[in-house]
Amino acid sequence: MAAQTYPIDVNGAPLTLSAQRAAFDPVSRAVFVADVHLGKDAVFRARGIPVPTGATADTFARLDAVIAQFAPQSLYFLGDLLHARESHAPEVLDGLSRWRAAHRGLRLVLVEGNHDRHAGALADEFGIETVFEPYRLGPWALCHHPQPHADGYVLAGHEHPVYTLRTGVDRVRLPCFRFGARVGVLPAFGALTGGYEATGERGPESVYVVAANRIFSVRR
Repeated sequence: MAAQTYPIDVNGAPLTLSAQRAAFDPVSRAVFVADVHLGKDAVFRARGIPVPTGATADTFARLDAVIAQFAPQSLYFLGDLLHARESHAPEVLDGLSRWRAAHRGLRLVLVEGNHDRHAGALADEFGIETVFEPYRLGPWALCHHPQPHADGYVLAGHEHPVYTLRTGVDRVRLPCFRFGARVGVLPAFGALTGGYEATGERGPESVYVVAANRIFSVRR
């Protein structure tokens, strides 16, 4: 089943949310993803935590699906593309090289996040531009950290937002998009990323929850 999309209006600008945990700007034909954390499974194994392999490969496959879904001209990583220095392991970089070769015509831009600074820069051969927050693109101020800027409506990551759905004694925490008056936060795209509960402490927000291939609104 294809991942569901959900068109919304953010401060008068169109944005399409995807159950792939990505957002698409139909005007600039740009896709936004946050907190990919490539190589996090390799980092865990390098530090003695025996997590299974496959998380990074799954991330590349889902990036492929997002690109196929929207046919964008550019893809913006809203910080934390890499997880740590151990993300430069051959298994991760070889996978990134193959994935990049399959999308040579796509502009890739990284808005530097805190994990990217600690992990260290990727080689130029990967063709990923690095910029700093806030980076202006049309009505958006692209950031990693979700804090207001005068330069535009902020699209950010960093928090890995989740929302808890409850039915009686059962509950489940699911990734979500959250949009306030001046800041929108995308869910973490990568695997093994955990999450921060969307409590609404910033004031009224729109929240869109991702469940498998579906996306739906739970609070406005």
